[in-house]
Amino acid sequence: MVNDKTHFGFESVNKNLKAKKVKSVFESVATRYDLMNSLMSGGLHKIWKRYFTQILTIKNNAKILDLASGTGDVCIELSNQNKGFRLFHTDINIKMLEQGKIKLIDHGKIIPSIVCDAEKIPFPSNYFDCITIAFGLRNVTNKEKALSEMYRVLSPGGKLVILEFSKIWSPLSKIYDGFSFNILPKLGKIFAKDEKSYQYLVESIRMHPDQKTLRAMMQNKGFDNTSFLNLSGGIVAIHQGYKF
Repeated sequence: MVNDKTHFGFESVNKNLKAKKVKSVFESVATRYDLMNSLMSGGLHKIWKRYFTQILTIKNNAKILDLASGTGDVCIELSNQNKGFRLFHTDINIKMLEQGKIKLIDHGKIIPSIVCDAEKIPFPSNYFDCITIAFGLRNVTNKEKALSEMYRVLSPGGKLVILEFSKIWSPLSKIYDGFSFNILPKLGKIFAKDEKSYQYLVESIRMHPDQKTLRAMMQNKGFDNTSFLNLSGGIVAIHQGYKF
């Protein structure tokens, strides 16, 4: 029997409902997304994204697909490297994409913004030199399908780089859980007028595959030379893999 269930945070839902529920979350938080990221991470999200983009070893003028790009931080960081990258700012959520386009223009960046579902990437096979996705994979309903699509559109020698919340170093887990479950939803209620969405975001982190599991998932979809790097004690991790 086919399993038609998946998780939405800690809640079990039909797979065909998760995308709608995630859409509702990000439509609710779009205009306050950057503020809440800074409050929730103490500003660390900017450091994580900057490091994420700086460690990429990509040739000049490379074509880069930034999935779940949202408010555009990764595209801005990559554009600031002045290496002639051909960037694509994409997201499945139109409201998040709109907020990102506003920020890109404010930073003087002329980058195409495209509605894009990571499970159905609207580009031909072997097209991109690199794919980046920061804090977006855990919201995808079918991660295996998304990884397959990423592999398909990468050119031979191309690289996938994922920045995502992961499993924290166990001695820090009690403090981290206390902050996550008791403080973050309250911040969402105060600053974004939306406690439930931030409760989901906290829960979604716990349901996301840990470092070794995600690495194995990448390998199962054909990625070679895979690796991961923990940041901030494993609060987030950077995964890399290549298509050969």
